[in-house]
Parts: sequence; structure tokens; C-alpha cells
Amino acid sequence: MGDDKLQKARRARLRSQFRALLKLLFSLRYPLLITLTVTLVLLLQNHHVHQREAENSSIRLNIPRIPMKIDYHNYEQMQHDLERVGPGEQGKPATLSPEESESELRKTLYFQNGFNALLSDKISINRSVADLRHASCKLKSYFEHLPLASVVIPFYEEHWSTLLRTIYSTLNRSPPHLLKEIIIVDDGSTKTFLHEKLQDYVDRNLPKVRLVRQPERTGLIKARLAGAKVATGEVIIFLDSHTEAGYNWLPPLLEPIAEKSNTCVCPLIDVINDQTFDIHAQDEGGRGLFDWTFHYKRLSIKETDRLSSTAPFPSPIMAGGLFAIGAKFFWELGGYDEELDIWGAEQYELSFKIWQCGGRMVDAPCSRFSHIYRSYSPFPNSRNYDFITRNHKRVAEVWMDEYKQYIYDRDPDRYAKVDAGDLSKMKAIREKLQCKPFKWFLENVAPDILELYPPVEPEPYASGSIQSIADSTLCIDTMQRGRGKPVGLHACSSELAQPNNRNQYFVHSWHRDIQLKYGEECLDVPESAPRSPVTIFTCHLHQGNQFLQYDYKSQQIKRHNVCIDSDTITKEVFLNPCDNKSITQRWKFGSVNLKLLKQWNTYGVKFM
Repeated sequence: MGDDKLQKARRARLRSQFRALLKLLFSLRYPLLITLTVTLVLLLQNHHVHQREAENSSIRLNIPRIPMKIDYHNYEQMQHDLERVGPGEQGKPATLSPEESESELRKTLYFQNGFNALLSDKISINRSVADLRHASCKLKSYFEHLPLASVVIPFYEEHWSTLLRTIYSTLNRSPPHLLKEIIIVDDGSTKTFLHEKLQDYVDRNLPKVRLVRQPERTGLIKARLAGAKVATGEVIIFLDSHTEAGYNWLPPLLEPIAEKSNTCVCPLIDVINDQTFDIHAQDEGGRGLFDWTFHYKRLSIKETDRLSSTAPFPSPIMAGGLFAIGAKFFWELGGYDEELDIWGAEQYELSFKIWQCGGRMVDAPCSRFSHIYRSYSPFPNSRNYDFITRNHKRVAEVWMDEYKQYIYDRDPDRYAKVDAGDLSKMKAIREKLQCKPFKWFLENVAPDILELYPPVEPEPYASGSIQSIADSTLCIDTMQRGRGKPVGLHACSSELAQPNNRNQYFVHSWHRDIQLKYGEECLDVPESAPRSPVTIFTCHLHQGNQFLQYDYKSQQIKRHNVCIDSDTITKEVFLNPCDNKSITQRWKFGSVNLKLLKQWNTYGVKFM
């Protein structure tokens, strides 16, 4: 129907041009001009005839027409943004005055929100952002005809300026005719400004925005469903409430869905610093995976999937916070499982459903959103039970078949205590859609999981506390300093093989790194110069600056020609050139598997 209208419009335009030329012909007095005009008329008619014949020929031969593509950039707006000045403009860091930084208001707002909310209020809700896209994205065009989008933004106790900045950036950087509506869902917030003040602001200033309210806090998952149920667009886009849209973010999310309706598309997610609000890239894309404790993992893109710097690439598991999906496909999948409570496991449930039930999921490198990652969560657990474990168990029971047991085996006591509830509705959807088994997902979509995270974890080289030989009362400890911070020495736990201090419980894993047993962090050595600090950082399982080897003979922990050293007086831990005579470079694990250490050259993952 759309193509017929387009053809009629073209023919009407040609007829109008033809009549205008005839009128000009009869008004002319000079023969040369008349001749030229007649020639133009005949060329125009000839072009029209050939175009009609080509169209008829295409229809007869059933040749698919190539969709027209256009440039959606708003260059006037982008130029205006480059000229903006003020705190945080162009995504640069902003600061408070010394007096404001020490004020009680800043501290109060920080503990209420988990980020520097007072500084956020100093930054325009219409600020310009850093354009972090690959240069090729700035030259890319997209289908002229794309589906209409409804954006759903759930929020709970969100700060005023970050919520409005999310809304305005989404509105301002979207082609208006592609964005049908923004639905913001208040999930039972108690802050007074999120009630009448917010409703009045929306009514007066934001005609494309609808405010939906939950009567009480239901959690992220149910709030998303509440917004999706009233959405009227052909595509539903879910966003978090403290994000900012990048330039031309919308067409790259819509085009893969226009090509294939059972597609889910995720943007690249950049980082808004929670203290200074500067925007920087997290990476240039990666594939989402998980391990058998349901920890989300992120790996580099396969070279076979990297068709270009702008092409969408498949990803097995979504991060979960920001994505686009066709409305019809979303509801065919049953939306989210409504029995998933608050948050947790929803990204696994939807990812498994998409892939196992005939869909596909891709990341679009040319669509970028930036996101505030809070320093801590300011919201206490509003449930009196372990809802996250229950969510995980529901997903495992419905979608993971026999592989669910590997999830349970990682923490059998915890899972045994949880009742997953009634699963009949979700199992019926799986049966109705004739979804593939989880084994198919592992073998065809995410074989890396079996390679990097075996269902049965191989034995470690060593585990427990890492005790200093120079001072046996001291052990390596994370000191609760957080990711990227140096580790130190602290009084050892009474039990070295299984320390009750989680900051001292390490595992020298078959990946040839030293991991914290509880968590996703590893000992990390970003530099190798003398006295470079040993830090704690997210395990990436590709060795590099996390490669470490325990030499059971010399009792040194080595990274090639440098060793972990210490100062027992200042309680610092750092690197130094290996010295077999140095007692401060000697360490003892609480438990050592001597047999495996002797098999170092044949056992474990070898990337180096």
C-alpha cells in the first residue's frame, strides 16, 4: 500500500512538471527556445515511460525493489550543540565549587541517588554530548521507511534532572516522525516532586510524553511491562531513567527490525561518570555471555561477525537495560515472565527466548547511549526473601533444560531453599512456539560459554588465603577498596584454606589468573615497572595483565620476569623484578594442588 502511494505521488509530480513545460512552450516566441523546450518535454515523457516499464517489468519478474536510504542526521542541531558552552557540555567533566562539594546538600543528594545529583542540577537538561561513534557511522544512511517507535522508561525515586535529561535527549536526537511516544512509568516513587510537579511539567512541556503510575513499587520488570502494554508503536524501546541519547541513535536500532521483524537490537552503552558526569566509551562493542553462577560476561566480537565498523553483530546475551524489539514479536514471546520480581535474570530470560524461539539479537555499533553507573545502590531490598535467586531458578527451569543443574550445583543450598512458583504459563509459551532446546543455544549461538566457562569447573591450581612468608600474620587482602584500586596486606583469617574473610579468599584458576572466590574480580597488574601496584579488576579470562603463575618451588607469584612483592611495614603489595633471595616475594596459598602445578605446561588455558 505504501509503495502504491509513492508511485502515484511520483506520477502526479511528473504530470505537474509536464503541464508547466507546455505552458512555457506556448508563451515562448523564439524558435530555439521552443525547440529546446520540446526536447525537454520529450525527454521527460520518455523517462516517465521507461520508469513505468521498468516498474511493470519488476512486478512481472518478481524482482525485489531495493529500499531507498536517507541521511537522518540533524546537522543544524549538531552544529548548535558544538557551539554550546556551560558545565558538562559536549560530555566533558563538570565540577562543583569547593563550598558546594563539602555541603550537606551534596552529601544528602549523593546518598539518596548513588551519584553526584547536586552536580547534575548544574548541568543543562538539554546538554550536548560527546559523539563517540566510529567515523563511518557519521556517513551511514538508513531506510527511508522505518517502523514507528514507542520508548518506555521506568523509574523509581529518580532524580529530577537526570530523568528530564533522559527524556529530552531521547526527544531531541530522534527524527520526530519515527518517535511516536515516550512512556515514563513511575514505579511507586515517594519523592514529592515526582508526583504533581512531574505530571504538571509533562502536561505543559512534553506533548509526546505519557506518564503511567504503578500504585506501589512492583520492580523494574513489571514496570517495563506496564509501559509496554500501553505502547502503540510498532517497535518498543526500553531505556533506563539516567541515560543520555547519542546522535542519530534511533535509525540504527530500527533498521534491523525493518529487515527482519523477529529481531532485538541493542545500542552500545557508554559511561557517564557518576561524580563528574563526563561521557566516555565503555568499549567498541562486545558479545554478552554468562557463567554458571549467572554472572553477566562481556567478550570481544568474533572476527567472523565483524563485517564492518558500522554493521550490527550478533550477541548471545543482552546487558538488559537498553534495547529495541518489535512489539508483535515481544508479545508473541509472552513479554517478560510476569512472575520475575523486582529485577534480576530478566535479560537472560528474554535473550534465551529470542534465540531459542526463532529470533535473533544484534548490537548496533552506530547507536550509542550513555548510562550512569551508580557508586552504590541507594535502594534497600524491599522484599523479605531472596527474589534474585527465585528469578534465576524460574529462568533455569523454563529455558535451560538439563543444563539448569549446573547452575544449581554452584550453590546447591541457596537454590534448594527457593520455590520457583508456577511455571505453567511460560512453559506453555515455549511449547506453543516450538522453541529449540538449550543445547542448541549453547552449540549454535554461544559455544564460547562451554569453552570459557565449562559447566563443571576444572580444579584450581591453588586456593584460600595468600599468606606472606616475610610476616605470617599478614595476607593479601582487597581492603574493600573497589575495582581498579590496589590490594594490600591485612591480618590473616584464622583458617587459611577456607578463610571466612571474603576479601582474602582467592582461587588460582585454570584460566591462569588469581580470582576472588566470591565475585567477578581478579588480581590485575596494569603496569610492570618496579613497585607498580597490584590492583583488583573484573576478570576478563584472557590473561594479559591478569596472567599469574605460582611457582611452588620458589614460592613466588610471577608474571613473566616480575613478581608480586610487598612491604610488611606499609602493608603495600606491588610488582618488582623477580629475586629468589627476597623473602618479601615469597607467598603461601592456604591450599595447593601440587599435582596440577607440576602440570602447568599441559593443564589450563594457554593464551600467552
